[in-house]
Formats: sequence, structure tokens, C-alpha cells
Amino acid sequence: MTYENLDAELVNELLGDGRASLRSLAEELDVSVTTVSNHLNDLEEQGVIEGYTPKVDYDQLGYDVTAVVQLKVEGNALPEVTDRLRDHDRMISVYEVTGDYDIIAIGKFTDTDGMNEQIKKLLIDPDVKESNTSVVLNAASEHEQFELSVDE
Repeated sequence: MTYENLDAELVNELLGDGRASLRSLAEELDVSVTTVSNHLNDLEEQGVIEGYTPKVDYDQLGYDVTAVVQLKVEGNALPEVTDRLRDHDRMISVYEVTGDYDIIAIGKFTDTDGMNEQIKKLLIDPDVKESNTSVVLNAASEHEQFELSVDE
């Protein structure tokens, strides 16, 4: 076997089962356990693979209110506001973006009261000039990852 696609194939296998053993990965990819281990270590060191975490269904845990928060912030306060949002335990994604708003944050809440409380904190933040919040009615796709292309 050639190793030119091994990293992509290894990532794809882990996307299917992040708990797969080195032995099962080696068997699936038709390489040695040592080869899988070495490539996996390289991918981790390069930051391609940043960890192994469970895929949590927050709705099943009672966090069934998802809010998309768009913020306009004071010019040089962008990093500070982004850091504060990132550190909030209910914000699952925070993006600095182009367009009409500077930040888009996605939050998960148990109820609209919890969401409302967080939004009110944002509104009194002197670095936040404007906000727009949308409540998600239906998540058609969420937390999806995609397999890497493998040359045949």
C-alpha cells in the first residue's frame, strides 16, 4: 500500500468511530499498528486532530433552545468581546465575520429565560453597539463534519 492517502483515510475512519482502537484502524487501512500510531501522532502534533470528544445531543440534555446572536462591536474591542463570548459556557460557537455584523455566536440554552438573560448581559456591555438574535426553530444540520477527499 502507498501512504499518500493514509492520513486522509485515517481521519475519515476516526470521523466514523473516534473510539476505534489502533489495531482496528490498522486492519481497516491494511497497515501496521505502528504505522497508524505514527501517523496519528503526526496528525495530533500538526493540530489536524485536536482531540477525541463525544458528539453530544444537547437537546436530549434539555438545552433545546438554540440562539444565533449577531453583534456589532466597537472597533478595537472585537478581540475582547470575542474572548468573553468564547468563555461563556453556553456559547458553542463564536465567529468573527465580515458583513453587517462583527461577531456571530451560537448559544444553547435550557429555556428562553436563560437565553434572554445572556442577551441582556450583552446589551449592557459598553463594547456592544448593536445585537440581533434569532431563535432556531429546527436544526436541519448541526455539528457536522465531512470526510476528506482521497485520491484513487
